[in-house]
Amino acid sequence: MASRDGAVHVATTRRVYKGKTYESHLLRRSYREGGKVLHETVGNLSHLSSETIDLIRRSLRGEHFVAAHERLEIVRSLPHGHVAAVLGALRATGLDKLLDRAASRERDLAIAMIAARVLDPRSKLATTRVWTQSTLADECGVSDADEEALYAAMDWLRERQPHIEKGLARRHLGEGALVLYDLTSTYVEGHGCPLAKLGYSRDGKRGLAQIVFGLLTDAQGCPIAVEGFAGNTGDPSTVAHQVEKLRERFGLQSVVLVGDRGMLTAARIREDLAPAGLSWITALRAPAIDALRSAGSLQLSLFDEKDLGEITDPAYPGERLVVCRNPLLAEERSRTREELLASTERDLERIRGQVAAGKLRAEKAIGLRVGRVIDRFKMAKHFVLRIEAGGFGFERNQEQIAQEAALDGFYALRTNVPAAQLDTAAVVRSYKSLSQVERAFRSLKTLDLHVRPLHHYTEARVRAHVFLCLLAFYVQWHMQRAWAPMLFTDELPPGRTGHSPVSPAKRSASATDKAHTKQRPGGQPVHSFRTLLGELATLTRNHVRPVGADDTAAFDLTTIPTPLQREALERLGITGRV
Repeated sequence: MASRDGAVHVATTRRVYKGKTYESHLLRRSYREGGKVLHETVGNLSHLSSETIDLIRRSLRGEHFVAAHERLEIVRSLPHGHVAAVLGALRATGLDKLLDRAASRERDLAIAMIAARVLDPRSKLATTRVWTQSTLADECGVSDADEEALYAAMDWLRERQPHIEKGLARRHLGEGALVLYDLTSTYVEGHGCPLAKLGYSRDGKRGLAQIVFGLLTDAQGCPIAVEGFAGNTGDPSTVAHQVEKLRERFGLQSVVLVGDRGMLTAARIREDLAPAGLSWITALRAPAIDALRSAGSLQLSLFDEKDLGEITDPAYPGERLVVCRNPLLAEERSRTREELLASTERDLERIRGQVAAGKLRAEKAIGLRVGRVIDRFKMAKHFVLRIEAGGFGFERNQEQIAQEAALDGFYALRTNVPAAQLDTAAVVRSYKSLSQVERAFRSLKTLDLHVRPLHHYTEARVRAHVFLCLLAFYVQWHMQRAWAPMLFTDELPPGRTGHSPVSPAKRSASATDKAHTKQRPGGQPVHSFRTLLGELATLTRNHVRPVGADDTAAFDLTTIPTPLQREALERLGITGRV
């Protein structure tokens, strides 16, 4: 550095020549000579970047600069982008206000548990261990919470479930709306929960206690309400609870409830739906369809040239019966039946060989062995059996098999919705939209939110856990719709027109291209919901402080989002630094 009489500085000059402005940056030394101040140009800095010139100017003024790694240290780096995405989506849906308009410790804990269930579903104890491994606990202000605090927040959430579900219904349902309803089960660890009972396991977990829970969604599969039942509860017996919920709690008078044939039975329609004045769409069981054929109401030949049509029958006064025939379904049922018949024949032939060899002689013993075989695949009606002491014979019941095969591919829907409200095709599409609930169950149970297995031992906590998972799915459902162009999922809404409602749904051209190329039209990679969250998790928040200083001088610095991360956040309505 020169003395005061020889100070070095950066001088900037501008001149205009032929309408263009030229700027020069010169390194000059000022000195006195004979009482005059003179300037000497030491060097021309004009070729340097503006940032470099600024550093030189500030250095000449006395500022000192060192490499960042020599003076700054990163105390901790935490994944943040995925947290910002989930919490941003949660707040964008207004779910935080729906939980409770007033901020509270319980609401903060509930929000953190909902977000944690989307990000990394675990038990409540494990959740408190891992949510400090991202910015989630800090963002929600719950870093000090333990599992007991989470259990208390679950109790608080359970008490508010009717209010929250009513708010969701007010947002997504209205008079005349289509409401989808279906049931599933999930197994329970331990034996302390009063809801845990042995029953028909949809998880294939025979011998384990389970609970049953029913899910109400709108026509697009957006979750509205959930209710848990004892594990041995039959599907039809849950319908009355849903009718009461729709009519009394949600205040809806004229919705259309869609349920499968095992749910909305004739008894439930007669005793629950009809007295409440609700409309419905359901399906008939195979014996009922066969009865329509026997009565002459269903003429199979009419469906040689078309795949759906409406019929009437005196047994269903004031109702519409929509009959569909799907050739692909007919082929599949025929193939499956033949495989089951062949498998049953092989086992029966083995028994006949044992009887002929004298290894199996008692009539009762033969009957028990044969019963186990034909019951395994429900094939008893398709065989004629001859059982006697020391003798056994069997043959296919060809007449019965042909009678069943004639109805392969046929299914019939039953509804009281007027044609002016839903035409024939719309009735079929409405019933097939139950697949949205099935997708919700897959997400809740296996793919994303892992509602199972249940580790809670009180009825209230089990119900609260299932409700918590529903709220997490509500957030994820909205995120997946916003991210649809970035994911493998189809970007077109379910139930789109353009092809027969009876034929299997076809993926859109864009979804097919993404599945084949694994890339979007612009060349960016296509993600699943989980891998996109993982990509966002690489956007970190870093706790930085000067070397040697205490934490009072520290500050947080978030990494700059990549183009992919920025797009994902912006599609959720999150802009700026997160």
